[in-house]
Amino acid sequence: MTGGSTKLQSHTAMQLQQRHIGHEQSPLLIVDNFIAKPELLLADAGQRRFVANSPYYPGVRAPAPQAYQQVLLQSLAPLLSEFFALPAGTLSFSVCHYSLVTTPPDQLKLLQRIPHFDTTERHALAAVHYLFHDDQGGTAFYRHRKTGFETIDNNRAPVYFRAMEAENGGPNIPGRDAGYINGDTPLFTQIAAAEGVFNRLIIYRRHALHSGSIPPGANLSADPAQGRLTISSFIDLQP
Repeated sequence: MTGGSTKLQSHTAMQLQQRHIGHEQSPLLIVDNFIAKPELLLADAGQRRFVANSPYYPGVRAPAPQAYQQVLLQSLAPLLSEFFALPAGTLSFSVCHYSLVTTPPDQLKLLQRIPHFDTTERHALAAVHYLFHDDQGGTAFYRHRKTGFETIDNNRAPVYFRAMEAENGGPNIPGRDAGYINGDTPLFTQIAAAEGVFNRLIIYRRHALHSGSIPPGANLSADPAQGRLTISSFIDLQP
């Protein structure tokens, strides 16, 4: 870590919730008190250079430490394999970065105003670790009303995209005044939500329709000490 040689460790008193959400009963793992000294991550993030590196993410990012990946896999890999019913293989990170939401609501692109999925691969996982205090929102999960889909796999993707194309330009497509999605809309129903609690980690399948829940009063600062800081990760299964 850039902030020193102090070793990251998982918390000895971490608490686990194993949930199944929506009609499809998709697995959602919630881990409270994940890191023993989360202030080490805050200090490290404060020394990183954040940049906008995605046309989809409404903010800026910086690399998270390799040690963080090691702690997560060492402490949770067996549970992830069991809870998400993963086939045999090795888990590894394809993405792991500090993230700060910084885009004002009226500057969002359309794809940032509706739920999204990250991949059609069933066994690909996403993790979000909340490193902010106060009410800065969490992560919500959705069902597309027209198709009834809560997850998008290879078979469903063409149907889903055709349905979205048919709805595009219609009266229910959210305009710029809609801002960040928070709850039910004419196109989507919120099926579950994980509150953004300091030092809480959530893990879910990346093919689930989801979105960050960004409340109207969220601090959209690019300063890690003030803004909506998370560590966002993609975890993949290697055969």
